[in-house]
Amino acid sequence: MPCWSSTGMLGTFVALDFFLFYLFWESMLIPMYIIIGVWGGARKLYAAMKFFLYTLAGSVLMLIAILALYFAGGQTFDVLTLQKVKFAADMQFWCFWAFFVAFAIKVPMFPFHTWLPDAHVEAPTAGSVILAGILLKMGAYGFLRFSLPMLPEATMNAIPVIMWLSVIGIIYGALVALVQPDMKKLIAYSSVSHMGFVTLGIFALTPQGLEGAILQMVNHGIVTGALFLCVGIVYDRMHTRQIADYGGVVKKMPAYAALFLLFTMASIGLPGTNGFVGEFLCLLGAFLKFKFFAVLATTGIILGAAYMLWLYQRVIFGEITNHHVEEMKDLSGREWLVLIPLVVLTLWIGVNPGPWLDVMHESVKHLVEHVNHAPAAATAVADQLNHAPAAAAAVADQVNHAPAAAAAVADVVAH
Repeated sequence: MPCWSSTGMLGTFVALDFFLFYLFWESMLIPMYIIIGVWGGARKLYAAMKFFLYTLAGSVLMLIAILALYFAGGQTFDVLTLQKVKFAADMQFWCFWAFFVAFAIKVPMFPFHTWLPDAHVEAPTAGSVILAGILLKMGAYGFLRFSLPMLPEATMNAIPVIMWLSVIGIIYGALVALVQPDMKKLIAYSSVSHMGFVTLGIFALTPQGLEGAILQMVNHGIVTGALFLCVGIVYDRMHTRQIADYGGVVKKMPAYAALFLLFTMASIGLPGTNGFVGEFLCLLGAFLKFKFFAVLATTGIILGAAYMLWLYQRVIFGEITNHHVEEMKDLSGREWLVLIPLVVLTLWIGVNPGPWLDVMHESVKHLVEHVNHAPAAATAVADQLNHAPAAAAAVADQVNHAPAAAAAVADVVAH
């Protein structure tokens, strides 16, 4: 099963043929369905079926878009060849939104996210790590590889909608995470919020935003995967994920508490950790072009600090109220071996992100230039976002001058 899963994920990221890409994309459904459905929790079949149907529905639309591009682009599945074709505006519009549904489900973006909490909660620890670490990134990769370079005009026209969905996802995911009693579900909703920063950075279409989004995909996989491992470690000892069943864990597992604190701070975005670099660049890239959306998105960081610190405080500190906590032992050698590489990556990227960003500069620069050379669409987006005050003023004029118009009509009728 791990080999099958790894093959599907690697094939998805390296395929330069649409046919192979679709095969690898679909092949990922089966091992993940089995992992959740066989080794999952009490509602594993429901969660597995929901995951399968959601992803399959998006994949059907993506297949239609792929076939449309195949016939319109000279009957070829070669991705690099299709990126050079200038598709008609109508073709771009329909294909973009077909791709969007498939990729948004995978990210997952609001309102296509509802499969994720169930899948995370019911999946075993390994399944949750695969979902958070790699599977969610396939959707964001799809936007970068296909939607932006192949469908630039449709991308530009879709920016207002996607910006709103990203910001709603950031705030909604954080608010729902704030009230979760289950540790896994809390981290699952935090993923919805954090991946909102990724789509915000991608569709800001600035070098800083795109580089931040790509780096944040890596960071999210490291940090959220580590948090799911931390939950799995205490679940193996207590067989419960309910936050209320814990408390005072630091007294019995001080090393675990220290590593859990590091990953909590990275999830919040503390400077010096990898979480800060990615989210900062995403917000910076968005602020350069869309200040309003960037300001709204920052509320997600404040809420993120609230739910993560509250989780840590309730689980790690306080008095021991459950006698099972008294019997818990600190990290084993195997658990140290799994967590230490994630600790190194969290601090390395946070302190020295330069080598990670350097490899992105040229490709990101080329992508930004390519998409921004859709002048008609760029003008339309500018009109939508920048001339909103003028439109509001026009409406106000219409409303305010209604009495004068009514008087004029009355004069015509009377005479």
